Amino acid sequence: MAKICGGISESKVVDAEVQLLANSVKSEIEEKAEKKFDVFVVKVYKSQTVAGINHFFKIHVGGTNYIHAKVYEDLPCRGGKRTVSCIQTKSQDEELIYFD
Repeated sequence: MAKICGGISESKVVDAEVQLLANSVKSEIEEKAEKKFDVFVVKVYKSQTVAGINHFFKIHVGGTNYIHAKVYEDLPCRGGKRTVSCIQTKSQDEELIYFD
């Protein structure tokens, strides 16, 4: 599949760096979900280059529950702040795709 300029990437390897990135905004995700998660494991990761980076995570949060989270990371020259744009409650079988 051809990469679309500005489009969301294919799935990328979920490594320790990706998990740390998600962990850095865990409390904000929990606040938006209005619950605390004992389990918080990134299963799928995608990104989108914009005027910064949109990070898309499929996160296992226990049992059969998953959260899809979109996190915006500003450019380093502007401080590189990370903000959770939105989350969605999903099932294990639902694909991680672009969402607002």
